[in-house]
Amino acid sequence: MNHEPTSTKPYLLRALHEWCVDNGYTPYVAVVVDRNTRVPREHVKDGEIVLNVGPLATNKLRIGNDEIEFQARFGGVARELYVPMSAVKAIYARETGHGMQFDYASPVAEADPVVEEPATPDPAVRNPVEDPIPAPPAGSGGRPALRRVK
Repeated sequence: MNHEPTSTKPYLLRALHEWCVDNGYTPYVAVVVDRNTRVPREHVKDGEIVLNVGPLATNKLRIGNDEIEFQARFGGVARELYVPMSAVKAIYARETGHGMQFDYASPVAEADPVVEEPATPDPAVRNPVEDPIPAPPAGSGGRPALRRVK
């Protein structure tokens, strides 16, 4: 039986999400935004968005093999979000920075430029200036905590 195996990416994403939640950490996902990604465009910066996918920030979270779907509030308004699995660049714990980075191959034919608008502060979106990823813990050798997975 010759067939292409299922990608490990959604399984690793679910496992790291569960690890974050079980340890009291806030799971964040870094996402490349294109026309197939349904997120609040006003929070997109340089074609990317970082989303809090923790249980307190999401409703009806579903991490499937092909997409992540959930509801989240932005500026007090509930929004439906849809993120293709191919658009996920990383998942990590906000508090420690530990997580995993994934390869991202831009779908050339499908990529659309994202029109950016000024972002407004929102707890569901990480602001890299006000909420930077913490430095690795002492003794970690200064190596990044994220790993690239193919």
